[in-house]
Amino acid sequence: MKILVLNSGSSSLKYQLFDMAERTLLARGAAERIGDSGSRLVYGQQDGGGTFRESTALCEIRDHGAALDRIADLLAEDGAVGSGSELHAIGHRVVHGGEAFREPSLIDNQVIAAIRELEPLAPLHNPANLLGIEVSMARRPDVPQVAVFDTAFHQTIPPRAYRYAVPDEWYRSHGVRRYGFHGTSHAYVAKQTARELDRPLEELNLIVLHLGNGASATAIANGKSVDTSMGLTPLEGLVMGTRGGDLDPGVLTHLVRHAGVDIAQIDASLNKASGLVGLCGVGDMRDVLRREASGDASARLALDVYTYRLRKYIGAYMAALRQVDAIVFTAGVGENSPEIRERACEGLEALGIELDDARNRANATGARPIHRRGAPVEVWVVPTNEELEIAEETLRCIQRAPSA
Repeated sequence: MKILVLNSGSSSLKYQLFDMAERTLLARGAAERIGDSGSRLVYGQQDGGGTFRESTALCEIRDHGAALDRIADLLAEDGAVGSGSELHAIGHRVVHGGEAFREPSLIDNQVIAAIRELEPLAPLHNPANLLGIEVSMARRPDVPQVAVFDTAFHQTIPPRAYRYAVPDEWYRSHGVRRYGFHGTSHAYVAKQTARELDRPLEELNLIVLHLGNGASATAIANGKSVDTSMGLTPLEGLVMGTRGGDLDPGVLTHLVRHAGVDIAQIDASLNKASGLVGLCGVGDMRDVLRREASGDASARLALDVYTYRLRKYIGAYMAALRQVDAIVFTAGVGENSPEIRERACEGLEALGIELDDARNRANATGARPIHRRGAPVEVWVVPTNEELEIAEETLRCIQRAPSA
């Protein structure tokens, strides 16, 4: 029972192949710089010992169709997919599902049309995601294909949390509301945390902190998302690598009126030149920490702003949930930076949050507790796996389908 997961960008096509009988990753890779003279294929396959052997090949990849053909050839050559009948389904990451999609959907013409209608809400992502879907369906019409939406997990958020206090017409006519993102990651981590705690997810209240180059916090009550930091777009909320998070909208009108900055410049600056990059010139947290250690004042300021925002969201979501079973760190920074975890929880003892320094700084991998034993609120590190969650959702979707 093999499921291929595709994540299509404007000039890339990432893939992972899973054996869902064992929940194991068989192959992964990406076609990069599609349509460019420097296009290349990065690919890897698991050997008998469970280790991935990865290679890179420069090759002409003129478009996404050619990229998918190359990927299919590689999977066949390596024996990962020996025949067409071995592929059970294809799952596609789609960034924005708006209010139309509360769960993964088996793709047909109606679903494609709905994704296209949502392009104004995610102009950088949905068109690219849709391109991957259309190419894949054209080449493999015999295989069921499923759209899994980053926003779907957050469709349980109540109106008091997703509505902005702006003119009602903005919401009714233009869809201006909080949607939230990183939903597949938050959903996966919540389920894994429930397994680690050996408790039903439906009985748990969690705060999940997805801290990577993009970052978001989610409040989960009885297993369902009830608030999240990202909003209409992924720009709202926490400080990120190149995105600044929460911002007074008056800043934008001020720049337009008094600095002559146009909308395109503002958009580029908010997405690519803000966050850690805006504060200290680098967006990789490892570089920021190294600079701070060497005495760089701008790096120290960046870390202060970053972790202060984290503490504010933890406190806000504890108030929203009223009772919290665990705070969970995940994604690249959350999983690998004990310094950030320590600073994010610093001074929160009155809220029942107390880290164990040895546990937090232990050279360990996998899911693990890092709180002081006996602390009222547990704190965990739980690795995320968005692609496996997409594969799981794809499997569930096709099993629910009438023809399954």
